[in-house]
Amino acid sequence: MAKSPRIESLSWGRIEVEGLGEVKDAKLFPGGGRAWDWRETGTEHSPGVLVADVEELLANGATTVVLSRGMELRLEVSDEVVAFIRAKGVTVHIAETTEAVRLYNDLAVTQPVGGLFHSTC
Repeated sequence: MAKSPRIESLSWGRIEVEGLGEVKDAKLFPGGGRAWDWRETGTEHSPGVLVADVEELLANGATTVVLSRGMELRLEVSDEVVAFIRAKGVTVHIAETTEAVRLYNDLAVTQPVGGLFHSTC
């Protein structure tokens, strides 16, 4: 089973990820990760995370997904995205970024977890 990379540190505008280095926003999944570039899918704070944003997490074997809403909870997560993830038989957690990072790191010890992490608002 591919291991999900650990988030080593988080601060405003900066996420340090094991094996990836420093990024502003992160898209992580079993076996790796990369910077999460919102321009790829047209993501904005509202309506927020899109199905297109989470597809890569599932394609890489995540059985649990953690979605962060930003440090000030400004990033939205629609019911459509939650339903899409659950329809694939995948557990989903949504939290403020600091809490999302803690939860993700805890889960990554024992299971293939994926996550989207927004480091600012």
